[in-house]
Amino acid sequence: MSSLHDTPRGIPEVTVARLPGYLRALTTLADAGQESVSSESLAATSGVSPSMLRKDLSHLGSYGVRGVGYETSRLIAEISAALGLTRDWPVAIVGMGNLGRALAAYQGFAVRGFQVIALLDGDAEVVGTRIAGLDVQPMADLPALVTRSGLAIGVIATPPSAAQQCCDALVAAGVRSILNFAPTVLAVPPGVIVRKVDLATELQILAFHSHAQAHAAHAEVKGA
Repeated sequence: MSSLHDTPRGIPEVTVARLPGYLRALTTLADAGQESVSSESLAATSGVSPSMLRKDLSHLGSYGVRGVGYETSRLIAEISAALGLTRDWPVAIVGMGNLGRALAAYQGFAVRGFQVIALLDGDAEVVGTRIAGLDVQPMADLPALVTRSGLAIGVIATPPSAAQQCCDALVAAGVRSILNFAPTVLAVPPGVIVRKVDLATELQILAFHSHAQAHAAHAEVKGA
């Protein structure tokens, strides 16, 4: 029976969060010509324990072969299918400030199956400018854009004060998956999925660990 934390496909959310890491490691191995990989080696490359790796992959129906491990190309195909990466996903980026421009120019999206098809902004002075090969469109174009292209994912890279309004516009236009870079919590209706990327929070967590390590080292020196 699926738990409340399972995805519609029955794969736990925590497993889904680790699958991209496995896929990245496997792709690197495949590019190097490695046709198979042991669970121990793949786990070490992915930064997880072998038992966790095997449990995660069992949700895909992949158990490997004793003494051989996993076939690299087959496992890439299985994980790609589970993540829905057997097709290209059209993406729009909203907010053409420094972060939005950097995201628009990022080449890593395309190689992973995400095609940035539109850039949008609410500033009339920005609309019409060309960034990363695309003309910036006004937010008013969003409904027609979704209808025409089947836009699946919206990326919000606006200041926090504008994020909710942009989110509402995306949802109203029919977008059901949103990646939010704005440092604010978005309110969305049921059926809309929001993933938040808060760089400042991640830096604060790193600062905590750095502080703890420095404190431990100081205490060790003092007690020596």
